Amino acid sequence: MEQTTEKKKGFFGRLVEGLTKTRDNIVKGIDNVFSGFSNIDDDFYEEIEEILVMGDLGVHATEEIIENLKQQVKEQHIKEPADCKELLIESIKRQMDVGETAYRFEQETSVVMVIGVNGVGKTTSIGKLAGKLKAQGKKVIVAAADTFRAAAGSQLEEWANRAGVEMIGGQEGADPAAIVYDAIAAAKARHADVLLCDTAGRLHNKKNLMEELRKMNHIIDREYPDAFRETLVVLDGTTGQNALAQAKQFSEVADITGIILTKMDGTAKGGIAVAIQSELGIPVKYIGVGESIDDLQKFDSNDFVNALFDRAPERDEEHADIG
Repeated sequence: MEQTTEKKKGFFGRLVEGLTKTRDNIVKGIDNVFSGFSNIDDDFYEEIEEILVMGDLGVHATEEIIENLKQQVKEQHIKEPADCKELLIESIKRQMDVGETAYRFEQETSVVMVIGVNGVGKTTSIGKLAGKLKAQGKKVIVAAADTFRAAAGSQLEEWANRAGVEMIGGQEGADPAAIVYDAIAAAKARHADVLLCDTAGRLHNKKNLMEELRKMNHIIDREYPDAFRETLVVLDGTTGQNALAQAKQFSEVADITGIILTKMDGTAKGGIAVAIQSELGIPVKYIGVGESIDDLQKFDSNDFVNALFDRAPERDEEHADIG
């Protein structure tokens, strides 16, 4: 337990570091608004709105956060701008909460399809996720069904070895659906808990991608009807609004159930985590801040917003004004 707490602290520290640029963009601006305004009026709300939109939180999420803030201010009869800060922070947290059911696939026999364009850290994320699940005592099999990219199979094999899990497939140019078929047979024979499927993310050729995913889904439905289904899309946090556009496009070709947001170390676009969840109604389930296997963690809206505002994790209200 002690080790887990240490890990969590380490991850939180890296998240705080990773969100530095976002914090510089958002938090300093907001602090200026809180200290620069003497009244809570339309201009005050407009200034906050502008800062949040510029910080990549997205128009939709920002509007909801501001509406929520206005309502709280009215209900609690708040007059001082400075008294709004905690309310704003809580409002952002509420926008992002994923809830406990987000990780149901961990509790059941499941097939997790992972999609995403090349270069976003998809294969790496699968390796890290396999390692996390293995550490929880799960039997994991990885299917190397991204047969389009030459190095994908060997890269995934490297991660599978690091995570200590079995990999099926990996031949360049092989039929992805056939690999999924073999992987399902292996998963059933070895009583695997989770089957993780890597896929080719060719968004520029949506027709091919749709057809490929359709075939794979058809095989899973037919061969493994009782398996719980999860489809995660991997997005590069440094690309901001472009990541949101990708998520939208992927949601047109697949039934996305969650997001893995990578490369959150040193990005100025950290607010995108809020935007994606709000705009698409798809929760960010994992967040990655580095290269090691422990650098992919379950998304925690509390931790994320605390890191964004550089507040100690899980700090109680009594000490909230210290530091």
